[in-house]
Amino acid sequence: MHWIREWRIDRMTDRVARKPHGRAARETYGADDVHAFAWEPVLAALQLTAADALLDVGCGGGVFLRRALETGCGAVGVDHSQEMVHLARRTTERRAPIVNAAADHLPFGREAFTAVSSIAAFFFFPDPVAALAEFKRVLHPERGRAVVYTTAPELKGTPAAPYPLATRGHFHEDDELAAHARAAGFRHVEVRRPDEGAQLLVARP
Repeated sequence: MHWIREWRIDRMTDRVARKPHGRAARETYGADDVHAFAWEPVLAALQLTAADALLDVGCGGGVFLRRALETGCGAVGVDHSQEMVHLARRTTERRAPIVNAAADHLPFGREAFTAVSSIAAFFFFPDPVAALAEFKRVLHPERGRAVVYTTAPELKGTPAAPYPLATRGHFHEDDELAAHARAAGFRHVEVRRPDEGAQLLVARP
């Protein structure tokens, strides 16, 4: 019964990571240190100030948003899991609006933000170019910058990206990740390696 196995893998992937829900997901994505390894590389690349408006795409439980708000910036979170939206509103103590939406259909006008971040979510975006094109659309054309922290291909099948979950995500070589950003309309693109097995895409319009 191959289809039953595939359905179970999809269900597990959604519950645990792709569209988290349930008590275990709330505990994981609401933990004070969830994805903390990515915070400083992302913040260093963004260089947020009180003059910035940040959009965090795939914000999960909102813990990174809470950290970003310490810079004095304004911020908005987006997640396609309604349960994560509710959790992020509690985590941020409603200091940032949290919206239920998909990365490739952002419900914001053009040039609404000066910064976009996405941490450990890009892996699950079904159309990475469409998502990046939306990032560019909502960014200020001169001051805007987007930073994506994602898992590198060499970690496929390791504890950082274990099977069978790894079969439901999208891994990108460095040059492929950069090409996606350029295809989405970004002109200034760089892929950094802040940690072993991690990719940091830094893109500007």
